[in-house]
Amino acid sequence: MAETPIDVTVAPSGTGCAECLPDPSGWWFHLRRCAQCGHIGCCDSSPAQHASQHAAESGHPIIQSFEPGEGWFWDYRTEAYTDGPELAPPDCHPRDQPAPGPAGRVPADWESRLH
Repeated sequence: MAETPIDVTVAPSGTGCAECLPDPSGWWFHLRRCAQCGHIGCCDSSPAQHASQHAAESGHPIIQSFEPGEGWFWDYRTEAYTDGPELAPPDCHPRDQPAPGPAGRVPADWESRLH
């Protein structure tokens, strides 16, 4: 039986990109949450694009925005927005966390580094 691409019981892996946070020079523009395992990765506009990298390596095709006020889902298989259920909380990074982030690591020329 195929594994379902959405698990509503799994909490997010953290409040920031799982790969960028341990890297002293890592930063992101916006965050995305894997709807299957909860991995938090940076968006495709971010320099490292960890959310889509996670999807490709793990085979987990659906993400949800992890930005405050955004509830949309994206399916990498169809490269289109899709519907999805309410996932386990929290539904976004802390509202006082800046975007881009994390605070103190975003370079002054960050806009020129976006994809």
